[in-house]
Amino acid sequence: MALEITSPAFEANDTIPVRHTCDVENLSPELSWTGVPEGTKSLVLIMDDPDAPPGTWVHWVLYDLAADATGLPEGLPKKENPGHGGVQGLCWGVNDFSRVGYHGPCPPPGSPHRYFFKLYALDTILGLAPRATKPTVLKAMEGHVLTESELVGTYRR
Repeated sequence: MALEITSPAFEANDTIPVRHTCDVENLSPELSWTGVPEGTKSLVLIMDDPDAPPGTWVHWVLYDLAADATGLPEGLPKKENPGHGGVQGLCWGVNDFSRVGYHGPCPPPGSPHRYFFKLYALDTILGLAPRATKPTVLKAMEGHVLTESELVGTYRR
């Protein structure tokens, strides 16, 4: 069975509900996954928007999730250690504006943007300190990715 990430909040390639955006509650969506391969020691979740005008905008970095985790609840706290396993890193974009935890879609008016929720199964625990950035996490993951999956949602203002 292949690794698969899904959400009861939206189907793949459909609109992310407004409650999960900066326009309303900015709550992380509930996520679940199946097919974590044998030998997995931890999971990493990264959400980003490659359609942002200045370049890819990172909305969520969560690493060292337990290998036996099967998902995340809606509204994960915006804390370094959110209480459901894992460690949260920094979200960032223009001018290195950074925040810990999930920060939902908030595109400028116009065309819809795509939001990629990427889940990685690793053969190691990264052991990075809280507030690591996406590049730091990706560098630490090199050579340790067993498999990956993604869920894409869209949003437009």
